[in-house]
Amino acid sequence: MDTQRVVVLTGGTSGIGRIAATDLAAQGATVAVIGRDRTRGDTLVADATPLDGDIRFHQADLATQATVRSLATELLDTYDRIDALVHNAGLSSRHRTETEDRVELTFAVNHLAPYLLTHDLLDRLRASAPARVVVTASDIHRRATFDFDDLQFTTEYDSLQAYARSKLATVAFTLELADRLEDTEITANCFHPGFVPSTNLFRDAPLWTRAMIRAVAIIPGIGTTQQEGARRLCHLVTAPECGERTGTYVTGEGITPPSTEATDPENRQRLWTLSADLVGIDLDWP
Repeated sequence: MDTQRVVVLTGGTSGIGRIAATDLAAQGATVAVIGRDRTRGDTLVADATPLDGDIRFHQADLATQATVRSLATELLDTYDRIDALVHNAGLSSRHRTETEDRVELTFAVNHLAPYLLTHDLLDRLRASAPARVVVTASDIHRRATFDFDDLQFTTEYDSLQAYARSKLATVAFTLELADRLEDTEITANCFHPGFVPSTNLFRDAPLWTRAMIRAVAIIPGIGTTQQEGARRLCHLVTAPECGERTGTYVTGEGITPPSTEATDPENRQRLWTLSADLVGIDLDWP
């Protein structure tokens, strides 16, 4: 990977995103890291000075659509090309919270933000082709189903189920995007980073959820290191074969079929249409 390649990476100031950003920059890429915390971002940039590539920090809270749109404009003004767009930011909200767009927070950050940011950056990806979209998903998506009558848990909110459904949405979105981009030179793939208990992902989860994660983490063979999760991310961004295949879900076992709920064409189309309505764009993109 050379310094002319630009990788946009959300959620890059901690966890597997931070490790991946450093690894990609070490390979010569310019990595545009998106994060909420200015101090973490500045520290990451400072630590990257000995690397062959470059890390640049862009501060943004992806919970609001206005911020996502503003971020897209900033990225388009800053970079003449985008070779890979990596959606890695994620959270699990302890209580049901709505953003200023009146969208449930976990769904907004984990699904709608990638949906909207991809839309707004797609023309730059086309111009930079061959290009890639990579999405951090999770095997927890297998625990979820789509309830299109109450997709955002307006009743009986459960933080773990809300997170699982948001990850189901990310997988379904990736597969639908891949199909819609089939005749282009843009690939779209998602991956399960493994169960990484040392990340900050569940920082806002209920106490019982955090306690369960700590308990599971001590069981030998269950947890995955942050380094392994970052390796999987980087592989999808850099490996030549990952630039030739699209619409895949990758785990530690390689390409793996996701849940039938995610692959179902009707679910994917309904999610796409609903998402377009929630962010106010034409559903017929790209």
